[in-house]
Amino acid sequence: MNSIREKFIFGFAIFASFFGAGNLILPPMLGFKAGEDWGLVGAGFLLSATVFPMLALLGYARLQGTMIDFGRKVSTRFALVFSVGIYLMIPILPCPRTAAVTHEIAIKPYFETSPLLTSFVYFSLVFVFVINRGKVIEFLGKFLTPVIGMILLTIIILGILGPANTMVMSSYEKPIIKGFLEGYQTYDAIAGLVMGGVMVVTLNNSRVKMSLKEKQIMIGQSGLIAMAGLFIIYIGLIFIGSKLNAGFDPNISRTALLSGLSTQIMGRTGTAFLSILVALSCFTTAVSIIVGVADFFKGMFGDSKKVYVVSAALSCVTGILMGQFEVKFIIDIAVSVLMLLYPISIVLILLNLLPEKYAGHQVYRVLVVLAIVFSIPNFLSSFLSEESLNSLYIIIPLSRDGLGWVMPCILAFILMNLISKTSKKANTQN
Repeated sequence: MNSIREKFIFGFAIFASFFGAGNLILPPMLGFKAGEDWGLVGAGFLLSATVFPMLALLGYARLQGTMIDFGRKVSTRFALVFSVGIYLMIPILPCPRTAAVTHEIAIKPYFETSPLLTSFVYFSLVFVFVINRGKVIEFLGKFLTPVIGMILLTIIILGILGPANTMVMSSYEKPIIKGFLEGYQTYDAIAGLVMGGVMVVTLNNSRVKMSLKEKQIMIGQSGLIAMAGLFIIYIGLIFIGSKLNAGFDPNISRTALLSGLSTQIMGRTGTAFLSILVALSCFTTAVSIIVGVADFFKGMFGDSKKVYVVSAALSCVTGILMGQFEVKFIIDIAVSVLMLLYPISIVLILLNLLPEKYAGHQVYRVLVVLAIVFSIPNFLSSFLSEESLNSLYIIIPLSRDGLGWVMPCILAFILMNLISKTSKKANTQN
């Protein structure tokens, strides 16, 4: 039987893996700009940053495979291209961002060192942890996550109980949609696809005698523990950002706001706590990301240990090169990529949870194609002016809000299932 202790260790490890750079700096800024609409922004953010990642983990619990299995019903070639694309993207964008945030919040205020040096030392340590992969989950779950959780909860509780300013009005016209799209920047739905694979490999390696049903329960319940923690932390940070939003410059950066909030809530002690928190949470995420990348390519090449080491090394070198850039620069680059990858990921996650009779191969293929096609305008919005895309925005519902793929996919899913049901009924009668 799986003990409660084991489930919490795995759950804490998943939490630590998700809660990294973007997850720490994004919620306060959302609350800061949302003001009294913090609840609406929070609802949208939590949907894309906690609900879909949880569904991804449940999908892994059901499939007990790799990310390739998530897209196999579209086609084997698509599944391979999508998976390789994800595993090449995450060492280039979300992983280096953890080093950039660590430098800006935990290193730069105290030491006059270059971001390149921070990035080099940071990813050298990450590489050491990744090579000792067998101990990573237990170390994250037993030691680092409790420390991260206690620091975060302390800041949030003190912020909630402390004095409040008069909230500045919201700057968002559609707070729920803004929150939902901002949740893309956490990479959490994609992280769910990556971390689910890490969990499957870890259980297969360390719990050989565990039955399929026990593995499914372990992943599902550990995921619930992790997402419950993320839910509490995210909503707490969003609320604090809104509660204290009158005390900061409207044009303040994400990292400066986070530092300012911690200082306002806890004084100089808060700044020290924040530095420790940032370093730990970003580090755990970087380790988990690179473990996931190395596991994937190792599996592709016959469980080769050499491939694991080479993949980890290349990911860390990429992290060093990209991690020296500013957080804002890395986030801006990621916007267009996520506008294309996130819809595909969400569609695959949802379809993999549905029974076969509602989500056959044809449904997979049509919905994924629609997700890609109708996400292209939003992907291009980072490179082209709004005027040049205006004709597409008029034709495609919700595309101006970054959700042009939603209605076509919903309608196609309903229509295809109605046609399938009608055809089966007609065949039965004949």
